[in-house]
Amino acid sequence: MVWEEVVVPDPEPGQALVHHTSIGVNYIDVYHRMGKYPIPEFPITIGMEAAGVVEAVGDDVNNVAAGDRVAYATRPIGAYAQARVIDASRLVPIPDGIADQAAATLMLKGMTSAYLLTRTHAVKVGDVVLVHAAAGGMGLYLSQWAKSLGAVVVGTVSTPEKAELAKAHGCHHVIDYTSEDFTARVLEITDRRGCDVVYDGVGQATFGGSLAALGNLGHMVSFGNASGSVTGIEMADLAAKSLTLSRPSLFHYTDSAPELNALSEAVFSAVQAGALKPEVHQVYALKDAAQAHMDLEARATSGATILMP
Repeated sequence: MVWEEVVVPDPEPGQALVHHTSIGVNYIDVYHRMGKYPIPEFPITIGMEAAGVVEAVGDDVNNVAAGDRVAYATRPIGAYAQARVIDASRLVPIPDGIADQAAATLMLKGMTSAYLLTRTHAVKVGDVVLVHAAAGGMGLYLSQWAKSLGAVVVGTVSTPEKAELAKAHGCHHVIDYTSEDFTARVLEITDRRGCDVVYDGVGQATFGGSLAALGNLGHMVSFGNASGSVTGIEMADLAAKSLTLSRPSLFHYTDSAPELNALSEAVFSAVQAGALKPEVHQVYALKDAAQAHMDLEARATSGATILMP
């Protein structure tokens, strides 16, 4: 990853030129950098999520105008930049009262939380929800929102400090997986019934234990693979308790402009209602993006991370 000057073109019809004010850092950026998620060519600018101000628009753009505060989480990648040209239909307005830094963390992680909790598995009052990496950016959003929906939230973390953070953001029970067997603890917490749904962005390291922690008719939602891809799935492992397995992606839930707008509005409404409290825990200069990735991969971060142009 190198910091270099490039030329930003003028927006073509249907496009907008956005000057970034804050850029979200997400584990999907690491996947792109490492080649786990294929990208079309190198060299390329990575990054999925940012907030900023529209500087100019091309012809046939009527949903945004110069001067508007906007945010996005979309393909194609390219957010690690001071400014970029992007399809205007993928931009959403930032409501008054929500800062740009917060908006830059809300789009990808917030909308992912929204579809995971309301569509992939519609969490209801009394559900026992297991959230892995509960002190991470995604984990904090999932835990807060699940609690607001009436769920009993169990989170896994790796340090006492992260345990306190998870407790302060919605987790009723916190498990330090470095010293406890999270599967055994979930079964203990639920009187052997198991949990109703697992939200797992860790992948290979937690997949087997997560299946074992589910109760009958439980739902395994695997939405990331920070520890490596899940392989060798046996259908018999699901049949043992009539489990359901999902591997969803945000971009299929925001494929059209109406779907994108509905999901982003749900996120901003959750913030305004107090169900979701966006917090930025790490701030790096854009030129230091490589260091942000190293810290993220070393699990030296908690909560949301942003880059400042």
